[in-house]
Amino acid sequence: FSHSAFTFGIESHISQSNINGALVPPAALISIIQKGLQYVEAEVSINEDGTLFDGRPIESLSLIDAVMPDVVQTRQQAYRDKLAQQQAAAAAAAAAATNQQGSAKNGENTANGEENGAHTIANNHTDMMEVDGDVEIPPNKAVVLRGHESEVFICAWNPVSDLLASGSGDSTARIWNLSENSTSGSTQLVLRHCIREGGQDVPSNKDVTSLDWNSEGTLLATGSYDGFARIWTKDGNLASTLGQHKGPIFALKWNKKGNFILSAGVDKVKRIFNFCKG
Repeated sequence: FSHSAFTFGIESHISQSNINGALVPPAALISIIQKGLQYVEAEVSINEDGTLFDGRPIESLSLIDAVMPDVVQTRQQAYRDKLAQQQAAAAAAAAAATNQQGSAKNGENTANGEENGAHTIANNHTDMMEVDGDVEIPPNKAVVLRGHESEVFICAWNPVSDLLASGSGDSTARIWNLSENSTSGSTQLVLRHCIREGGQDVPSNKDVTSLDWNSEGTLLATGSYDGFARIWTKDGNLASTLGQHKGPIFALKWNKKGNFILSAGVDKVKRIFNFCKG
C-alpha cells in the first residue's frame, strides 16, 4: 500500500497540487476505478446496435484486462462463440430427446431413467458449494477506539507492550493503551504534528500517513504530508523532528537495532537518519 501510494503520488504530481485533501472523500480513487471497470464491462455486454448481448460476461474484468485496447472485441467474440456452442449443444440434446421418445418404452427403460435421475440429483447435491454464514461478533468482544476527527490511514502495534499507534488525516497520531481493564475504557495520548511559523508551533493540518515502532517499543516514528519525520517516546513526548524531505513522506521504517530510520518521500528521495546522533 505504501509503495503504491508513493508511486501514484509521484506520477500524479500530487505535491504540486493545491487540492484541499479534507474535501476529498475516503476511497475516492477506488470508487473512480470501480466505475471505470463497470463501464468497460458494460461495453463488453452490449452489441453495436445497442442491444444487450445474451452471452454477456459473468466474471469481472481485471484491472489489466480493462486497459487492453482489444479487450472489448476479444471478450465479445469469445462470448459469441460460447453462445453458439451452447445453442448447438441444446439443439443436439433436443434431437436426442426426440429420438428417445420415438424408441420403444418399457418398464426397464423407465426404471433406468429413474435411477439415472436419482444419481444426477445426488451428484448435483454433492457438487453444491458450501457457503459460510455471517459471523456476528458480540459487542462485548470488540473495542472501539474513538478520538480521531478524520479518517485513519495506518495502525501499528507496539512490539513489547499493549500499545497501539494510529495515524490520521486530522494531523495527529495517537497511542492507545489497551492493557487496562476494558470496563474503564482505553486511554489515548494525542501526538499533535505542528510546524514552526512566526516563532510559534502551529498545527500542520497535514495527514499522518506512516508510522513505525522501534524494536524495543520505546520510540515511535511518524511521517507526515508536511515532509517531516518525527520521533516520539511511548509516553507521547516529542523527542526529535527530522525535516530533510521536500514533500510528503509516504513510508518510514526503523532498522532492527533501532539507531537508523529509513524514510521515502514524494520528492523521489530515500533518506537514512541516524537517530543516535540526532
